[in-house]
Amino acid sequence: QVQLVESGGGLVQPGGSLRLSCAASGSIFSISAMGWYRQASGKQRELVARITTSGSTNYADSLKGRFPNSRDNAKNTVYLQMNSLKTEDTAVYYCNAEIKTMSRGSTDYWGPGTQVTLSS
Repeated sequence: QVQLVESGGGLVQPGGSLRLSCAASGSIFSISAMGWYRQASGKQRELVARITTSGSTNYADSLKGRFPNSRDNAKNTVYLQMNSLKTEDTAVYYCNAEIKTMSRGSTDYWGPGTQVTLSS
């Protein structure tokens, strides 16, 4: 059984910052990519940033530079530093990881999501 647990969401004013964390736990053999997606109300889920074991990262073009993504492989944890937040960043942020377990091949796992709300 694998679990992804997110933390760090909340209410913040425009221009502020938040740091999201996501830790993977369970019967993990290896983790390849880890990252973040978000879904605003009434919109489709979209990629925010995704980082491989070696540190190579894919970003949504509109967020590049504003939301640096990092990873601690020893802790099976991925982080998203959200800077200069805008009202349009309001969304539920989901952690995603491609994990190989002892009993299954590589599978995508999702966290339950953490709400980020921008409000002045």
